[in-house]
Amino acid sequence: MVKIRETFLMRGCVMSKVMLLFVLSLVVASSVHPEVKVEKIDYKGWHNCYRVSNGEVELVLTGDVGPRVIRFGFVGGQNVFKEFADQLGKSGEEKFQLRGGDRVWKAPEDPVATWAPDNMPVEISITANGLIARAPVEPSTRLEKEIEVRMASSGTEVDVFHRITNRSLFSLEYSAWALTMMAPGGFAITGFPPRGRHPINLEPTNPLVMWAYTNLSDKRWVFTKKYMTLRQDPSNSEAQKLGMFNSEAWGAYALNGEVFIKRARAIPGETYPDFGCSVEFFTNNEFLEIETLGPLTKILPGKTAEQVEHWSLHRDVRIGELTDEAIDTAILPLLRMGAGAN
Repeated sequence: MVKIRETFLMRGCVMSKVMLLFVLSLVVASSVHPEVKVEKIDYKGWHNCYRVSNGEVELVLTGDVGPRVIRFGFVGGQNVFKEFADQLGKSGEEKFQLRGGDRVWKAPEDPVATWAPDNMPVEISITANGLIARAPVEPSTRLEKEIEVRMASSGTEVDVFHRITNRSLFSLEYSAWALTMMAPGGFAITGFPPRGRHPINLEPTNPLVMWAYTNLSDKRWVFTKKYMTLRQDPSNSEAQKLGMFNSEAWGAYALNGEVFIKRARAIPGETYPDFGCSVEFFTNNEFLEIETLGPLTKILPGKTAEQVEHWSLHRDVRIGELTDEAIDTAILPLLRMGAGAN
């Protein structure tokens, strides 16, 4: 009996060790093959780009210039971001290059500090679910720009952190400005703050800000009671821009049956650039830009201004006429879906 009992005990120990080894192998496998994969790739002439993907969507960030998110799309699908083909694969230019994609700028806009070149290699730090791309300190501004992306392990949600750190010896007042250049041929939508009725709601709700070149009679603008829309027209080179304040700052871009959405939170009562704008649209014949802005803040040396956006991408979205009802049906469920995920 004693020998039989010892045999069973030995077999039990062996089985326990086998099970432990099996569990450990699963843990190691999951760490070796994470749900979000970051890999260094060549991309359209650049040899130091990084692809971030969860198998459904993918981002490409540049390492030779930037920081820029130059691509966002479904794996194997269209890039919803604009690319300037003649500027891809290049670096080291003396002046700022548009290039395309998503970038971070200093607001308010000025021709020197805002348009400082970002044509040098950036430092890449890979994280558990994405990466951080950090540019060298700009000699002319003493500002250090970086973009961090954090991708969900499944689905299409991405959190994007646009940061500008003051590396000068003095306090500087600015905000982080996140600009996303969309591929041509689509149209953008954003919402006004909640609407009301006269004479129940007598107070103003938000500014609607014009630039010197804004033309409200331009047919690319379509306004409904609840929404502002702007169409990108490759045949019309006249620039257009409008901005507004909404505490729920968001923009959607519809292109070939897909919709890209970016969202940010704005703080009522804080001071925002451009007469109080938290979201802006710009277009010309080459691209359409969806922009969100952080509050205008006095940034001490070594401190950082940050603008956080939440991105998502959606398939098989069809919007017919640009009416409140059509936009409510097509876009509102996507906004609610994204709000629930963050």
